[in-house]
Amino acid sequence: MVQRNVSPKAKRESPDGRTLVASNKKALHEYTVLKTYEAGLVLAGAEVKSLRAGHVSLKEAFAQERDGELMLHNLHIADWGFGDYSLHVPKRTRKLLLHRVEIDRIVAKLREGGGTTLVPLSLYFFNGWAKVELALAKGKRAYDKRQTLAERDANREIARQMGRHLKGQKPASRPR
Repeated sequence: MVQRNVSPKAKRESPDGRTLVASNKKALHEYTVLKTYEAGLVLAGAEVKSLRAGHVSLKEAFAQERDGELMLHNLHIADWGFGDYSLHVPKRTRKLLLHRVEIDRIVAKLREGGGTTLVPLSLYFFNGWAKVELALAKGKRAYDKRQTLAERDANREIARQMGRHLKGQKPASRPR
């Protein structure tokens, strides 16, 4: 049997041409997404190669406005390992590339107050360019999180029962 080497890049590519590098699943649990934006990233040195290798973490990342521009803080891009990384700072502040109109709209929403923040949801390559999906989001309360979990469990149970029904099986009895 011949075993073919499949690159990790080929495994993560979606039909729309995006190659997912990292996602922030915790953000969807912690925040209610109001609107999403796609932004480019200003990268330096071999950071692109490190991104392509998947050495990135969005866990603690957030975006803020500074001097009329949006900056991404705490995005951790690890050393690539093969380049000269004497000046590499893994968690440096990186500039986000958006149209001026979009930046003005986002900054206006952030300044309105009400607990809105700008959170990165995913980092991916689109046509060779590194992109970040940003969400204008509002923090969830504890009861909102519990409600989301309950809805997800209910939908999962409905799908399970529908699958049994379509297969002609008896519905499973629920423990009491």
